[in-house]
Amino acid sequence: MKRLFTIIAAALLMGANGSMKAQETVNIGKQNIQLQGDLMTPEALWAMGRISGYSASPDGQHIVYQVGYYSVKHNKSHHVLFMMNADGNDVRKLTSGAKNETDAAWLDNDHIAFLTGGEVWQMKIDGTERKQLSQTGGEVEGFLFAPNGKAVVLLKSIPFNDIIQKNPDDLPKATGRLVTDLMYRHWDHYVESIQHPFIAQVTSEGIQKEADMLEGLPYECPMEPFGGIEQLCWDPSSHYVAYTCRPKTGLEYSISTDSDIFLFDLQKWQSWKSGGSKPADMVRNLCKPANYVEPKIDPTKTMKYQSVNARENLKNNVGYDQNPKFSPDGRFVAWLSMERNGYEADRQRLCCYNMETGEKTYLTETFDSNVDDFCWSDNPKEALFYFIGVWHATENLYAVTFDKKGNFAATQLTNDCADWGSVQLLNNGRQLLMERHSFTEPADLYVVTPNIKKPEKTIVQQLTFENKHILDKLAKPSVDSRWVKTSDGQQMLYWIVLPPHFDATKKYPTLLFCEGGPQSPVSQFWSYRWNFMIMASQGYVVIAPNRRGLPGFGQEWLEEISGDWTGQCMSDYMVAIDDAAQNLPYVDKNKLGCVGASFGGFSVYYLAGHHEGRFKCFIAHDGAFNLEAMYTETEENWFSNWEYDDAFWNRDQTENARKTYANSPHRFVDKWDTPILCIHGEKDYRINATQGMSAFNAARMKGIEAQLLIFPDENHWVLKPQNGILWQRTYFNWLNRWLK
Repeated sequence: MKRLFTIIAAALLMGANGSMKAQETVNIGKQNIQLQGDLMTPEALWAMGRISGYSASPDGQHIVYQVGYYSVKHNKSHHVLFMMNADGNDVRKLTSGAKNETDAAWLDNDHIAFLTGGEVWQMKIDGTERKQLSQTGGEVEGFLFAPNGKAVVLLKSIPFNDIIQKNPDDLPKATGRLVTDLMYRHWDHYVESIQHPFIAQVTSEGIQKEADMLEGLPYECPMEPFGGIEQLCWDPSSHYVAYTCRPKTGLEYSISTDSDIFLFDLQKWQSWKSGGSKPADMVRNLCKPANYVEPKIDPTKTMKYQSVNARENLKNNVGYDQNPKFSPDGRFVAWLSMERNGYEADRQRLCCYNMETGEKTYLTETFDSNVDDFCWSDNPKEALFYFIGVWHATENLYAVTFDKKGNFAATQLTNDCADWGSVQLLNNGRQLLMERHSFTEPADLYVVTPNIKKPEKTIVQQLTFENKHILDKLAKPSVDSRWVKTSDGQQMLYWIVLPPHFDATKKYPTLLFCEGGPQSPVSQFWSYRWNFMIMASQGYVVIAPNRRGLPGFGQEWLEEISGDWTGQCMSDYMVAIDDAAQNLPYVDKNKLGCVGASFGGFSVYYLAGHHEGRFKCFIAHDGAFNLEAMYTETEENWFSNWEYDDAFWNRDQTENARKTYANSPHRFVDKWDTPILCIHGEKDYRINATQGMSAFNAARMKGIEAQLLIFPDENHWVLKPQNGILWQRTYFNWLNRWLK
C-alpha cells in the first residue's frame, strides 16, 4: 500500500552511556525506516499507520476507514481515508490532497460524507464527484446525518465567557485571564469556548439554516475532554436526537460526574421556530424526573457518603450516562451508565430505556466489569446487544442474551489473548465489524461472525494488514501470564513480556510496569509510547501486574484502591516483582527498573521511598508527587474527592484521607537513594507539571542522579512525532545507563 509520507528517521540512536549506536536503514513499502537488526525501534514505531474510525455501508458491501500517518521529519500527521470491499479486497485510497480527511460516514450505499478543512464534504465511493456540503468558515468539528438524510447535526465551538471573562475591547493585546470560578481549564486548554450541537437542513444545495440545539445554555455537548459525535444519535425515524450533556458549570461541574441523556424532539423544535410557543417537553431528560432536585453537596468531601449517592437517589442516574444508541425499531434507546456521582471509574453498565413507558433496565448486572462499547443486535431472538468488556486482562466480545424466564446474561463470544475495539453491525447484522490489537500487534480491522449457541465456533477474519510490511521485518516478543498469591491471600495475574530471540539460559534486565488510572486495565493494549514490544525489543523483560484497583477482576477488586493508594496495590506491585525475581530464572534481580505514568508515575515516586533496594532506577511520567498540592491543582476535583475522601484542610477527615495525605510520596524523599528520570508535559492540567518538577528538584537537592524531561507543548500524553522520538530515546538511554 502506497504511503503518503516518506519517513526518513534519524540515522543513529543514542545507546547506553550516551554512546551512538548505529542502525540500518531499510526501505519497506516506500518508506525508509530505521531498524536495529530485526528489532523494533522508535523510528519504526512512529512509521506505522494508525487505523481509527471505520464504518460499513448500509448494504454491508463496503467499508470506509481512516488511517493516520506521522512524519517525524515534518513533525506532523496526515489522516487519510481508504475504501475496501467487506471481505477486505480491493483496498483503495480515497484521499488525494494534502489536507486531512476524517470522520467518514455513509450517506447511502454509493456516497460518503467526510470532514476536511472544518467543512462537511461528500464523494462517491470511488473518490470522485467531491462536493462541499457545509459553508461555515471552517467551523465544523463533527457531524451526524439523520437516517432520512434531510437533517444533520454539526458540532461547533462557541465562545464561552462565563468563567474566564472577556477582556475589554480596548485592550486587544492583553494576555491576562480574569477567572471567576472553577473549571477554567480542562485537560490541556483554558475553557474559553465549548462545543454545541447545531441542527441543520440538508437539501440538494447542501447544508443550510443551522441552529444551536443548546441555544443560550452554558453547557457543553459533547463532554470534555474526550467526547465526540458518539455522544449523540438519531432515532430511526429522524424525529429525535438523543444527546449526552452535563448541565453544570464552574464548581458544580468540577466536583460532579453527573451527566444525563436528553431527548431532543426535532418536530416540536421546528414548530417552535416557526412561530409557535415553546413546548415544555421539546427537550426531555431520560435519566431524571422533571421535578428532580439534586441534594446539597459538600465540594470538599467525597460523595461516597453524601446523600446524592444514597440508595434511594441512585435510581435517578446520578453518575456518568453517555453514548446513546437507538434500537433498530426506535422503541428503545440504550446507553452506558455509571451508578454513582463523583466516581469516574464506577462500573459502566448497559442501560436500556423504553421510549413508551420510561422504564429503565440494566442488562449487564451479571458482568462484573465495564461495558466499553456496544451495538444493538438485528436478531433479538438470539441476542439483544453485542458489547466488549475486559475480564482477566483481555478485552473480548460478548452478547447480551436472555433465557425463557427473561433473565439477562453476558455470553462470551471471543476468547482471545488480545483487546477487541469498538463494535458495529455488518452485512445486515449477521456479522460484526471490529478492531483488534495486542501487545505485539497494532490495530487492524476484522469481521466477526458470532455464534451465540456455540461461541467456540465464532468466526474471526482479518480484513486489513496496515503494518504488515513493517511487522514482517521485526522479531516478535513472546507474551505469557502468571498468577501469584498476594500478601492478603488473593490471586493476581501479571503479564510477562520476553525479548525477541529469548534465551532462557540468560539473565535479562527487568522492568516493573506500574499502570495508570488508577483504574485502567493492564489488558492487551497497543501504545505508541508505553509499548511493551519496543521495551522487550530493547532487551528488557516486562512485568505488568493487574494489581488492586484494575477492572476485569470484579468490582470489589477494582474499588479496593480508592482511599488506599499506598496500601494493598503497592504490596501487589512488590509481590509481582519479587515473584518474578525469585521464580523466573531469566530475570536478573540485580538489574530491576520501575516505570509508570499518571497513577503509575505516582507509584514510582512512592516506591522510590519504599523499595528497600530492589530497583536500580526509576522513570515517572506525569506522576502525582505531592497529593496536597494536587488536590487543588487538578481541574477535575471529583477525582481527588473520591480517591482521597477529603480536602487536606478538613479537620474531620476520614481515616483514609489522613492515611492518603500522610503517605504522599513527597513525604518520603528522605528515603530516596536511587536514580530517577522525571517526565512531564506543561500543558498537563490533570496532573500539573509542578509535580514532576518538584520531584526532580527534590532528587537533585538530595544528591541523587536525576533527569527531567519537560515538554512545554504536550499534555498528559506525548503526541507530536519528534517529541515522541525524544521520549523513547530518553527513556531507553536512562534504562540502559543503569540496567545494562
